[in-house]
Amino acid sequence: MEKAIRIRVRKELSSQQQIDIIKLKGSLISRGYTEIIHIDDQDQEFHINSFEVTNGNRSEVQNFIKAFISKAELIHTVTIFK
Repeated sequence: MEKAIRIRVRKELSSQQQIDIIKLKGSLISRGYTEIIHIDDQDQEFHINSFEVTNGNRSEVQNFIKAFISKAELIHTVTIFK
């Protein structure tokens, strides 16, 4: 699964952060980067959202996620998880 991307999302979110996370996931799907996003618990603080890139390349998708995180000011809420 070399084209898999995982993002770590804080569990405790404000209402606006929740909306922004939903927008991020919706954007990933609507742009055709993936069809489904899997959600797993990492620990008591974070969820891990993972998906396989279906359209575009991994670095393109990572750049999109980084730009979205920056624009929505989610730097302390969402990170690309390696």
